[in-house]
Amino acid sequence: MVSILVLATTNKNKVKEFQEIVGDFPIEIKSVADFGPIPECIEDGETFDDNAYKKALHTAKILGLPAIADDSGLEVEALNGAPGVYSARYAGESATDEDNCNKLLQELKGETNRKAAFKCVLSIAVPSGPALTYEGSCEGVILEEKRGESGFGYDPLFLFEPFNKTFAECSSEEKNKVSHRGKALAELSEEFDKVLIWLNQRLAEEKPPKPDHSEFENNDWSE
Repeated sequence: MVSILVLATTNKNKVKEFQEIVGDFPIEIKSVADFGPIPECIEDGETFDDNAYKKALHTAKILGLPAIADDSGLEVEALNGAPGVYSARYAGESATDEDNCNKLLQELKGETNRKAAFKCVLSIAVPSGPALTYEGSCEGVILEEKRGESGFGYDPLFLFEPFNKTFAECSSEEKNKVSHRGKALAELSEEFDKVLIWLNQRLAEEKPPKPDHSEFENNDWSE
């Protein structure tokens, strides 16, 4: 019977958020930080689904435990879906939120179609490969200048029209009710009893895997 689900993140806020969601279920939530350093997963997928699954499976195989990961970003209609999976590094590998927002504004300069959507994909994988996927999206428009001081990423540019606020002007409670990530987590929460059944079935069908430490062999963790 599954007793541990690993979140493929070291973000304490994400761990706390997920612990609250599954608090009434018989399962312990851990993050990769609870297991010491493990090799990072290279997120080179072409879609959010690709990257979420890749991170979840990467973690599950190394630790020998079921794992969950997410990938998310902004898709702008006039830019053919960009920045998409490159949202966090749109202006370069070391780009700040401000850098990315400024590049987006430059790319949309003079553009009248400013429709956009935040997308999030959650993937739950077992070490042998099978996975479940949950998705959430939130539609809005990109403003011509930033508004609001809260949030992060593209939040100051993303206007959620039903509120007539950018995500950076919303409280965390307001944002979580309508955001892409909030919707994906809500869908997962509603079905988590079924998720546990699925995990138990998958793990019962396979021989308990040995943790895959092959990726550690070429890494020096002594520093």
